[in-house]
Amino acid sequence: MIITNTATVPGKEVVEVLEVVYGNTVQAKHLGKDIMAGFKSLVGGEIVGYSEMLTEARERATQRMVNAAESVGADAVVNVRYTTSAIMQGMSEVLAYGTAVKLR
Repeated sequence: MIITNTATVPGKEVVEVLEVVYGNTVQAKHLGKDIMAGFKSLVGGEIVGYSEMLTEARERATQRMVNAAESVGADAVVNVRYTTSAIMQGMSEVLAYGTAVKLR
């Protein structure tokens, strides 16, 4: 599956726009990560545990978007975008979305 944040795929022609597809996941903070993040906030720097958590969430959301595209027979997903939002305290959603298309 080709995934791109552009409207076209170089060397290919979009012959059919199928539908907007998306994948999302909601991640909750882990108490252990919260404690370590609290310590890290005292000295500054990257909070690796949270970075890893968001990377995993982004990968999971992307895979769910790809699964949705495959279910409608797409060859690619173009105009892919990501967004995050707070669901409630300690929980965040990662949403991946784009347009499923057929290519020639």
